Amino acid sequence: MSVVDKQPAGVQAASDPPARAGLVLGVACLCQLMVVLDISVVNVALPRIGSDLGFAPGSLSWVVNAYTLVFGGLLLLGGRIADLVGHRRTLVVALAAFGLASVLGGLATSPGELIAARGGQGLAAAVLAPVTLTVILVTFPEGPARRRAIAVWSMVAAAGSAFGVLLSGVLTEYLDWRWVLFVNVPIVAVALPLALAGVRDLRRPGTGRLDVVGAVLVTASMTLLVLATVYAGEHGWSGATTLVGLIGSVVTAAGFAFWELRVASQPLVRFGIFRVRTVWVADLIVVFIGAATLGGFYFASLFLQEVLHYSPVKAGAAFLPFCAGIVVGSFTSAKLAARFGNRVLLSAGSLLGAAGMLGFSLLDTGSTFWSFLVPSLVASVGIGTCMVANTAMGTSGVAPQEAGLVSGLLNTSRQVGASVALAVLTTVAVSTTRHDSSLTALSRGYSHAFAVAGSFVLVAALVAVLFVPGRPKAVAAD
Repeated sequence: MSVVDKQPAGVQAASDPPARAGLVLGVACLCQLMVVLDISVVNVALPRIGSDLGFAPGSLSWVVNAYTLVFGGLLLLGGRIADLVGHRRTLVVALAAFGLASVLGGLATSPGELIAARGGQGLAAAVLAPVTLTVILVTFPEGPARRRAIAVWSMVAAAGSAFGVLLSGVLTEYLDWRWVLFVNVPIVAVALPLALAGVRDLRRPGTGRLDVVGAVLVTASMTLLVLATVYAGEHGWSGATTLVGLIGSVVTAAGFAFWELRVASQPLVRFGIFRVRTVWVADLIVVFIGAATLGGFYFASLFLQEVLHYSPVKAGAAFLPFCAGIVVGSFTSAKLAARFGNRVLLSAGSLLGAAGMLGFSLLDTGSTFWSFLVPSLVASVGIGTCMVANTAMGTSGVAPQEAGLVSGLLNTSRQVGASVALAVLTTVAVSTTRHDSSLTALSRGYSHAFAVAGSFVLVAALVAVLFVPGRPKAVAAD
């Protein structure tokens, strides 16, 4: 079965001119910025959060984990909800929920209150992340307009994490740690009226039914996988909690596949969509790109602060060139893809990103900012190029009624790759410092983690070379 099925009544044709396209893109980018910001914005503030709220030793990591755990576990369900309930309604409710959870987190007076609020943010983010891409797919016709919109959205998604590190340092140092949560309130205040004015429901709510059993099974599988990797990063891969989580994830995933293929009348995931090569290839590539990106951000931030002794603000500012490289890669990607094709662009971009990540592995205790700058620029341009080209390839030819599904699959693949990779890279880094706590050993552990992150991007390059469809012999000029 083709991805593009006959459109039901009430669905705008993909070739129709986009209505209020600028507003839609603005809303999508604001929402995506907020989602990715909250993955990294609390990192620099963690020490002050711990001392202010009285976190017990070892429990502070749950300020981050509560968000990523719920976010990663519910992403696929969030994408499907938008298809069934309506894009506009889903977006507005999720925005309001994110703003409320941010306020409650900023007002928290105990560890439990803050962790619960972070979980609420993760729940809202699991809906916002796929729906932002969905509204772009159903608003912009396939072709140059959609590629440019995806370029902007991808640039915001990739640069937002780097900007989050800078923002966290500034807010923590000059205001208060609570502002890393309150900062979402003005974003919601701007995005909500724009969403009400610009986003339309291009599918009539109530034309489908949510597969509750499938949703429970896939959410349980994703949540157990992320939970297991979180514990693995903290306590090792042989721990009982880690093993139970991994086994539970596999069992529930198998149950989900059986239910979707043999029982469900309206499955949460139409497995036939994976017969389209661009869909599964894009999902596979984004697993490894997402793994390297989040791991690179995390360990680069630690390296700058713990090895080179940068202040939070200085460490955040060091990521600004990375943001600039992402912008350059994102905005040149659309034109390059039209000229050279996705296979060439994804292969070259992945190799460039891998070179940058491997360049980070050469950093040591004697490195300077210039030693950090060169691999930052190389990696960011390559990754920015890949993310845009891969998203455009993976969403091409998608029918509006399945836009949420494809968006959810891409976002889920990215988050799963990032979560699992962070645990793997943490294990690699810690293995070097387990019996040696010197600064040299710490730097060497981070170098090993960067080398593994670079290998992830090399795998993405290999997948692109082997499986990305070649450029058609005749391509219409943009």
